[in-house]
Amino acid sequence: MKRVLFISGGWDGHQPEVFTALYAAKLEVHGFSCQLETDLDCLISLDLSSFDLIVPNWTMGALTPEQSKALRSAVHAGTNLGGFHGGLGDAFRADVDFKMMVGGSFVGHPHIGDYDVSITDPDHVITQGIPLEFPYNSEQYYMLIDPGVHILAETTYIYEDQAVPMPIAWVKRWGKGRVFYAALGHKPEEFETTPAALELTVRGLRWAAGDLI
Repeated sequence: MKRVLFISGGWDGHQPEVFTALYAAKLEVHGFSCQLETDLDCLISLDLSSFDLIVPNWTMGALTPEQSKALRSAVHAGTNLGGFHGGLGDAFRADVDFKMMVGGSFVGHPHIGDYDVSITDPDHVITQGIPLEFPYNSEQYYMLIDPGVHILAETTYIYEDQAVPMPIAWVKRWGKGRVFYAALGHKPEEFETTPAALELTVRGLRWAAGDLI
């Protein structure tokens, strides 16, 4: 049985505990055991090596040096990392080492509304069965990206008379650990009209935990 540690908190506007409950329920359908925590000190008090996946769902906020080192060391040693939207992409803004591990960092969302999501690697196990393109309506994240990540999905960002490809979801390695991130999911209601967005993240978390190979 795969074990997942969800750590929820930070900015209330992202409904951290609501999203954690949603994703935990989806993973439990696949046989996962999910432990839900709301205190960052669990990064020190728990044996992180006993988990297959850690999901920080903590928009903004700050890690202590000890908490950051514990998390990064655990992932580097093989406890995997996954996350979504601001809960990982905009978590712990001042922690550069944490951002290096994640592979990208939220900058802003000048556009909120309709946009398209395109799968860039349809052969990856995460994207199998996901529509190659689907419309979405939400915050369109503009992010700074590590050029070493492997991009699974992207959107076209149109801003200041420029149209640029912007990654939506990616995977990478951090030492022995797998890392997955998807920028979708500002409100749970978005998944009612676009179930592909939810499925993309659920499959990504399963991959990160080693459930999809």
